[in-house]
Amino acid sequence: MVADAHGPLRVFVHGSGRSGTAAWPAQDHAAGVFVAFDKDTPIEERVATLQAEHAGRPVVVFAHSIGAVPVALAAHGGILDIRALVLVEPALYDIARGESAIERHIAIHAEARAQAEQGDLRSFWAIVRPVMFGGPFAEEKWGAEESFAAQWARAELPWGHGIRRDALRGIPTLVVTGEWNEEYETIARRLVEEGAEHRVLSGAGHRAQDLPAFEAIATAFLASVGSGSGPRLVRTRGG
Repeated sequence: MVADAHGPLRVFVHGSGRSGTAAWPAQDHAAGVFVAFDKDTPIEERVATLQAEHAGRPVVVFAHSIGAVPVALAAHGGILDIRALVLVEPALYDIARGESAIERHIAIHAEARAQAEQGDLRSFWAIVRPVMFGGPFAEEKWGAEESFAAQWARAELPWGHGIRRDALRGIPTLVVTGEWNEEYETIARRLVEEGAEHRVLSGAGHRAQDLPAFEAIATAFLASVGSGSGPRLVRTRGG
C-alpha cells in the first residue's frame, strides 16, 4: 500500500506494544509516516505530538488499539485534518461505557491497579496476565516477567479520556476487528452506529493488520471513500 504523493499523508499510529514500522510489519515502509511513541508517553502528549507533526496537512490515519485514543481526541478537537480513518481493534472504551463487556474489563483493571498501588505487583500481574496475555501467573516465569508487569502497571489506560460517541462522526472510518474479544466488537458496533464501516478479519487476534487480507480491505475502503456506501459488516477469514 503505497501513499499517493499528491493525496493525504498516511500516518500509522501504534498501540501499546510494538511501535514505528515494527507495529505495521505488513505495510510498505514508504507508505507514510510511522509514529513511534515512548511507552510511557501520556495520551495528552501523544495528541500534542500528532498536532505538532501533522497539523495543517490532510491525513489518512491508521491506528491500532490504544493508538486510536489520541487520534480520536485530535479528530474531535479539530487538531488534525483527517480525511479517513482505518482503526484496528480501537480501544475507544469511553464510547461504550455501560456495556457489560466494557465494564467488566475496566473493573478487572481497577482491581489490579489497586494491588499495584499497594506495592503488590505480583497480585497485579496475577490479575492482568490472564486477561491481557493468556495463561495464569506462573512463579517460575515471574523473574522474566516482573519488569514487563511493572511497565503495564504504570501504562496509561485507554478509558477516562472523555471521548464522546460522536468524536469521529463525519470522518469516513473503517473499523477492523478480529472477532476474538467482545470488548472490541462492542466498540465496533458503537462506531458503526455513528457511521463507520466494519470488517471482521479473523486469524490474528488483536493484530488484524498482520494478515495479508488487511491491505486489500483497507485499500478498497480508501478507494470507496466518498462513494456513498453505507455501513456494513463483511466477514473475511484471514490468513
